[in-house]
Order: sequence, then structure tokens, then C-alpha cells
Amino acid sequence: MDAISNLAMGFASAAAPINLLYCFIGVFLGTAVGVLPGLGPLATISMLLPLTFGLPAETSLIMLAGIYYGSQYGGSTTAILVNLPGEASSVVTALDGYQLARKGKAGLALATAAIASCFAGTIATFLLAIFAPPLSKLALSFGPADYFSLMALGLIASIILAHGSLLHALGMIVLGLLLGLVGTDVTSGVQRFTFGSADLFDGIDFVIVAMGFFGVGDIIANLEEAHKRTKTTEKIGSLMPTMKELRMMIAPMTRGTLLGSILGILPGGGALLSSFASYSLEKKVSRRPQDFGKGALAGVAGPEAANNAGAQMSFVPMLTLGLPSNPVMALMIGAMIIQGIQPGPGIMNEQPVLFWGLIASMWIGNAMLLILNLPLVGLWVRMIMIPYTMLFPAILLFCVVGVFSLGNSTFDIYLMSIFGIVGYILSKLKCEPAPLLLGFILGPMMEEYLRRALLLSDGNLSVFVTRPISAILLGICAALLISMALPSVRATRKVAFEEEAV
Repeated sequence: MDAISNLAMGFASAAAPINLLYCFIGVFLGTAVGVLPGLGPLATISMLLPLTFGLPAETSLIMLAGIYYGSQYGGSTTAILVNLPGEASSVVTALDGYQLARKGKAGLALATAAIASCFAGTIATFLLAIFAPPLSKLALSFGPADYFSLMALGLIASIILAHGSLLHALGMIVLGLLLGLVGTDVTSGVQRFTFGSADLFDGIDFVIVAMGFFGVGDIIANLEEAHKRTKTTEKIGSLMPTMKELRMMIAPMTRGTLLGSILGILPGGGALLSSFASYSLEKKVSRRPQDFGKGALAGVAGPEAANNAGAQMSFVPMLTLGLPSNPVMALMIGAMIIQGIQPGPGIMNEQPVLFWGLIASMWIGNAMLLILNLPLVGLWVRMIMIPYTMLFPAILLFCVVGVFSLGNSTFDIYLMSIFGIVGYILSKLKCEPAPLLLGFILGPMMEEYLRRALLLSDGNLSVFVTRPISAILLGICAALLISMALPSVRATRKVAFEEEAV
């Protein structure tokens, strides 16, 4: 009965006119962002964060969540129509979706992506509502040492799951941790890494870092790729799949949803890992694996269901543990902190309307996505063809205005520009910026929990191994570090890194 009453409370909150409006704005912007190659949920949420400061906390989170899972669907449109994924998790969809489009079945591929996304989003949100409360209760037994070990596990997992070199990923984590230390130490009052600049006494706002790396940095990188756009598919075809085609979708959608729901919870998992894993699974279980890459319907249904389920389930550790499983969730945690809400297990008891309202809004948002996107295929096709040289000035202006609105400081604009240039240089060096953002968000939190643990234990470091939960988490960290040192793992990542470079 508690679950039913909580969901009823959540739907009552999510159905409020202002929340419905911003949920619609979120999924619409998310789809548009996913459609436009060169943008992504990270860049968009970073740019739109300043606009949410004046909104109620629940409304702002509903909109930002809509942008995230909306972009998972939007990225499939360009992947199918022009073989150019608008979102990283849609790379797999392009393999078979574009081949279907070339055969005159673009409408079928788009409908498959929409139905799979809606199905997965609905089921994953149901699983989120089931598993979040008990996990939140379990997290209440966590002490400072346990939280420190949990965050350490999250950082190590993000290193393992990052693309390319392990050394590069580790370096980005360390850089993020160092950036998080900039400012005045709240315990001793000592300025750290401020170089005598009063503008840095309060630290670096995470919005500036996010906009620099994922806004300005992406603009510079995408200007190099603007000439690579190809002509869109001219024939869309019927958007209504037949009963036979619907039956062909059911098994891949179900497997993709379950796989994405599991991987979405893991630190460093989420939509990207889920879509790749689903495609590999579908190819292995298929009776005709030779069809994959040539227009297999399962190659669209499975990954699209997996990436949407992964996106939804990544909210579980963020809401219940206060631990971001991917960079987008790190931005969501930042948005909650700005609104004066401390993410973690206490949020369900302290902010039940926000917690259950956000979950209920995901069902509403997924229904909006299905109803909204198929009739607007023509609009998305026209948006794809907008030259990036016309888009980037507006994006850059939005970044500048958003950063300036934080503290009415031109120093923040200069800082964002520096981060943008550094982000571009790092991308050319094959250093993925996502681990940096996770390190930047988790660094100050890890420092706080480390100090609390040491204060409660009178400076005894053994507290991290004498507490069972902390010991188990550190044991998993050690196992992951050992696995990274294995020659076979290093060789596999080296081959993948070299293939990316090519």
C-alpha cells in the first residue's frame, strides 16, 4: 500500500501544470539535442542549468531528466536517417538502422526505435520505483567510511569503463579531483590552488567546468566535423510496423530492457555501455547473425531499449546513494546541491514529493516521447540539415550568458573559455573528459567523508577495513585494479584505442 500511495502522490505532483509543461520542454529539447549531431545531453544540461535556478527543485529536475532520456531517443533519428549518431549511445543503432533506411524502411526503423524506447523506459521506471526504496533504506546504514569507499569504487569503475587508454582515464580523474580542491578549505579556512586570485576563493563552479569542457570544447571539435554531414534519407516509408514486425521486436526489446536496467545501475555504466552490450547479445542469440550490419530489426530494437533503460536506471544510485553513475548524473547531483538538496538516502524521507514526482514524471515523459516524436519526423529531418556554422554562434552565446548569470563575473567567462580550449586539446589527445567531471563532483564529497571517518575513529585508518561495507567495497576496488593490470585486459584496450585513433 505504501508504494501505491507514494506513486499516487508522485503522479499528483508530476501532473501539476508547471511540471507537465517543463517535462514536455525537457523531452522536446532532449529529442532536438539528440537529433543535432555535435550536441548531447551533457552539453545541453550544462547550458540549461542556469535557467533552472529560479524553478522549484522538483520542476527543474523533471526538466533535466526529460532532456537526458529524451536525447537517448533523439540520437537514433540521425543514426537511422544519415548514419550520423546524434548521441554516443546511438552509434550501435546506426549499424542496422541506416541499412534499413537505405532499403526504404526508414519509417520502420524510426518506429522500432520509438516503441523500444517507450517500452524500456516504462519497464525501467517501474523497476526504479521497486528497487529505489529498499536500496535507500540500506544506504541509511552507511557511515562516512562506507561512503568514501563507495565513491572510490565509482571512480575506479569509471576509469575501467572509459574509452581508450587507462592512463588517460586515470589522469583525467586526478585532474578532476585537483580542480575540485580549488578554493577555501571549509575546515581550516586555508586557500588552496587559488594563486592569490580572489575570484577563486569560493572554488570553481561545476557549471563553468561542464560548459567549458562539454559546451565550448565540443563547439571547437564539432567545427572540424561540420563538413562530414551527409545527405539525409529521402524516403521515410510507413511508420506503422506490421504485426509480424512487432512480434520480431518483442524479444530483443525485453532482453535489451533487462540488460540496460542492470548495467545502468553500475558506476560508469548507463546508456552507452548498455547499447553496445545489447547489440553483442542480440548478435549472439540470433539465428541469423549474418544479417546484423545489413538491416536487422533486432539490431535497432535491442540497443534502443537498452540505452533508454540504462538512462532511466542510472537514477537509482544518484537518488538513493548520492553517487553519480555517469557524467549526466553528476550534473543532476550538482543541480540538486544548487537547489539546496543533499542527494543521498535521506532524500526519500526528507523530499518524498520530489523523489516520487520525479519517478512518476518519467512515465509521463516516455509517453510524451512516443506521442511527440513520430509525427514530428519531418521536423527532425529538417533540423538535421541545419549547417553547424549557423548553430554554434547561438550555442556559444547561450554558454556565455549562462555562465555570466552565475555570479555576474567576466572572470567566469574567461575561465569557461580556458576549460573549453583545454577540453579540445584533451580530446585531440584521446583523453575523455567525462571521468574528469566525475572526479570534480566526487572529489570534495570524498574529502568530506574521509575527514568525518578519521574524526570519528580518532585518525585510525583501519576504520576503512574494519567496517564490513567499506571493506567489501574496497575489496571490489582492489579486484578491479588487479584486473586492469592483467596483460590481456591491457592488450584489449590498446587494440580498441588504436582502432578509435584510426
